[in-house]
Amino acid sequence: MAWNRNQIAQRAALEIPRGSIVNLGIGLPTLVADYLPPDHDAWFHSENGLLGMGPFPYEGDEDPQLINAGKQTVTVLPGGSTFDSAMSFAMIRGGHVDVAILGAMQVSQRGDLANWAIPGGRTMGIGGAMDLATGARRIIVLTTHTTKEGAPKLLERCDFPLTAVGAVHRVITDLGVLDCTPEGFVLVECATGVDEATVRAKTGGVVL
Repeated sequence: MAWNRNQIAQRAALEIPRGSIVNLGIGLPTLVADYLPPDHDAWFHSENGLLGMGPFPYEGDEDPQLINAGKQTVTVLPGGSTFDSAMSFAMIRGGHVDVAILGAMQVSQRGDLANWAIPGGRTMGIGGAMDLATGARRIIVLTTHTTKEGAPKLLERCDFPLTAVGAVHRVITDLGVLDCTPEGFVLVECATGVDEATVRAKTGGVVL
């Protein structure tokens, strides 16, 4: 067994401190907000200029001018605010985002992040990932442990173009939770039904 996408997101929600400012990357990270308790007072930030992002709207209630960085329609909570992207990125670069939860194609054991381009593949642009990876106080990556072909995504060294160097603190995959250190990945927790040997066998770097 291993965690599915929703279980990865549910585990990641436990990493969000109350009262924190949080940025959720596109894709899998957007699911994390669904698993916070109703009384959790974290504030969600979107780099296109929104603080206080609420849940996705019901069908028919969408406002096309209220979108997240992935161009999905969202809502704004009471007390939320909108602003231009220059201010939004100033917030990120100024260290005012407490936690950024991002996707990744590769993560090295020392915390290098590659999440924007595959050599020889289509390049979509780096977007706000570089700023978030270097500006947010804590970086958590959500990803599958391996590619569809079975190649490890957690490596001794990344061989894809880097987004940031030494930025990732913790990785949550379908196989478990690992921290990045200069000496190697530290196994914090195995997913339900997954043993330590499986995590080690499917990791391309050192697992302490």
